[in-house]
Amino acid sequence: MATLRQFDRRGRLRSGYDRLRGMGAFWLRALSQPAIDLTLRTHAGMQTRIVESPGLSLPQEELARLVAQLRAVAAKTLPQDELTYGVFSGEREPLARAIVTLICDETTGQPIAFNALAVMDVTLDGAPAEVTHLGLVMVDPQVRGQGLSWVLYGLTALVLFVRDGLRPKWMSSVTQVPAVAGMVGETFSDVFPSPDPAARRSFAHLQLGRDIIRRHRQVFGVGPEAGFDEARFVITNAYTGGSDALKKTFADAPKHRDERYNAFCARELDYDRGDDLLQIGRIDLGGARRYLLSEVPRRSLPGLLAAGVVLGLQRLLLPLMHWLDDTRPFGALRPRQPPRESPAPHPEAP
Repeated sequence: MATLRQFDRRGRLRSGYDRLRGMGAFWLRALSQPAIDLTLRTHAGMQTRIVESPGLSLPQEELARLVAQLRAVAAKTLPQDELTYGVFSGEREPLARAIVTLICDETTGQPIAFNALAVMDVTLDGAPAEVTHLGLVMVDPQVRGQGLSWVLYGLTALVLFVRDGLRPKWMSSVTQVPAVAGMVGETFSDVFPSPDPAARRSFAHLQLGRDIIRRHRQVFGVGPEAGFDEARFVITNAYTGGSDALKKTFADAPKHRDERYNAFCARELDYDRGDDLLQIGRIDLGGARRYLLSEVPRRSLPGLLAAGVVLGLQRLLLPLMHWLDDTRPFGALRPRQPPRESPAPHPEAP
């Protein structure tokens, strides 16, 4: 019996070491690749792939295969409707600004869930900036409730945040689902709108909201006839631009564990008309810490290790890293040289 226990203990240690080594390799690749294309085992029997700008980085055959996987998940989620905007179009232009997180069955390769983020160019205080839109999330109904949300909603944002030198990044979300509104409100910093009494619409929020609605409606499938209430950040009549199949009643929309978000959505949104919240916030060290400690499973050793690294960086290294990097803007500081141009499209792009 003692020998069996010792063997079992060694097996658990080896498994933990393998997971730690895999997570270390994952972060090294994330920090070294110019365009992210990473695969990680995030759940038992599941592989997660994160692909940045597939419309630029993937050859046509592989891009078509990726789009087919996304459509396969969508067909299981919305069997009677077909989405026509964004990554589902198969066109390289929307896929060039997308960051796709795809979860597949490790044995069969069958796609079971995905998130498609989009990077939007905006203007903030007269200077070019970027907002990363949380985008469309779809999960095969057969695997819902298996704890995939921490990967689909936060992991890619965390990878981008770390890859960008831990600089705060603006994030956006368009939703009528209380569970999603609550996830955004609890994970990111300076989120507006929110039921939090401390939530305030800053001038930065207003600039970004106006620019997103003016220039990027097609990213989240909102048609030109939709209105925008700047005081409440509510998009009215939002489901007319290719996202019609996603419209829900309040009864059908998944609820958040915090009743404040459910009541907030019921009060602010007209579900018969088809309204959405436009939420804008930031991922920063505070948001990354909240995500790691509240969303990543506690039993995950890599998650706990990452939390410790983030806390250490916050206290010791972050100010020095930002000060020494003269290639990117930070606050009032400007880069020594202009930013490099975006990479050219893949040779097989039309």
